[in-house]
Amino acid sequence: ASDPFNHPSRSSSSFILVGVPSLEAFPTCLGILFCSGYIIALVGNGIVLLVIGVDRSLRDPIHCFLGMLAVIDVVMVTSIIPKMLSIFWLNSTEIGYMACFVQMFLVHSTTSGESGVLLAMAVDRYIAICHPLRYQAILNRQKIAQIGLAIVVRALLFMVPLTGMVTNLPYCRSRVVPHSYCEHMAVAKLACTDPRPSGLYSVAGSSLIVGMDMAFIAVSYGMILKTVLGKKSCWKAFSTCGCHICVMLLYYIPGTVSIYAQQFGSGISMHVQVLLADLYLTLPTMLNPIVYSMRTKQIRQAVRKML
Repeated sequence: ASDPFNHPSRSSSSFILVGVPSLEAFPTCLGILFCSGYIIALVGNGIVLLVIGVDRSLRDPIHCFLGMLAVIDVVMVTSIIPKMLSIFWLNSTEIGYMACFVQMFLVHSTTSGESGVLLAMAVDRYIAICHPLRYQAILNRQKIAQIGLAIVVRALLFMVPLTGMVTNLPYCRSRVVPHSYCEHMAVAKLACTDPRPSGLYSVAGSSLIVGMDMAFIAVSYGMILKTVLGKKSCWKAFSTCGCHICVMLLYYIPGTVSIYAQQFGSGISMHVQVLLADLYLTLPTMLNPIVYSMRTKQIRQAVRKML
């Protein structure tokens, strides 16, 4: 009962991250998998940011949104994967109390930000295809800055109260977090008081953000397809929209399942929940530069010119 590892005081200075529960026997394989994903995400998004920064012709709205998406992706994977690799390869499972909550804030605020940018990009494509003559007038630099600010403010409005609720919980039980990063529900369940208020807030807020963004994205792509049906550009639009929608589904579906599994999925094994959470944070960051950027003719040409 006096074991400090399992029963720390309220002022405990650290948590212990398990990694992927039930798969602790495969640290090398898991490390190689996530390290490869991290390298691909860094290289892909780094190239996108480099060419957008160097080439002055890439200053139109869609490339601004691609730059925002690349920054968010880099922050997202950097906030979790280096620590995951230290768990898998160095057995460095301890994370500081404040570092845990900073990681939590970065992870969940960037997921909200990424959803906002995906919505902005869908609206951008709708305006470009359905209202091409008004494109520059609608999406001027001021409007893009306002959209970027709105995305950041929304993420902060969602995460600041949630982080405050979780940090103010009294932690008097085990400090072992059965996760590969400081996922807020996994941490909140260690509290010696009822964590359901923070869980319900998280589910309600996430459902509102994801539901609203997915609804507007669906409407945007629906209007695009309606506009191009029967035109020569129909198949090109189908190809582009199809790729975008596939990446969005890879982001939204595992993310949505992970959110509800953490709160209500007691019948889902813990390692499946953790792998789902890791998947929706790492896979889209690898695919976004390929689908959204390398398929864009201007960026391909800028990369060839730079090389």
